[in-house]
Amino acid sequence: MAFEIGHVHLKSADPAKTADYYIKNFGGKLLAEIPGRGFRVDLHGLQLNITVKIDSQNHPQFLGIEHLAVQTDDYAGTMAKARQNGVKVLEELNSNGRHVAFLEAPDGAQFELIEKV
Repeated sequence: MAFEIGHVHLKSADPAKTADYYIKNFGGKLLAEIPGRGFRVDLHGLQLNITVKIDSQNHPQFLGIEHLAVQTDDYAGTMAKARQNGVKVLEELNSNGRHVAFLEAPDGAQFELIEKV
C-alpha cells in the first residue's frame, strides 16, 4: 500500500491573511480560490488548503495546526525577509549543526524553518 501527502489543511479566521503569510514570506504560490471558503496554496510542492471552519462538516474543527516545517538553503535570507515583514520569531536554536527557527503563523499555528545542510 502506497501513500503520499495530499494536502495540509489550515482552518483560519482570515484565510486571505493566512494565505498571504505563506506567499509573501516563504515563496508560496496561489493555486486557486475556494469560493466562499478560502484558498489553495502550493508551498514548494506541499498543498495548503486554507479555509474557514466549514459549516457542512460535523466533526470538531479547530483553527490552525501545530506547525509546518520547511527546509531552506537560504536560512539567513529567509529569516531576513520574515523579520522585514514583521513575522514574530518565537525561538531560534541550533540543532545538529543547523539553524532552526520557530515562527508565529496566523491563528496560533507555528512555522518551523530549518537550514538545509
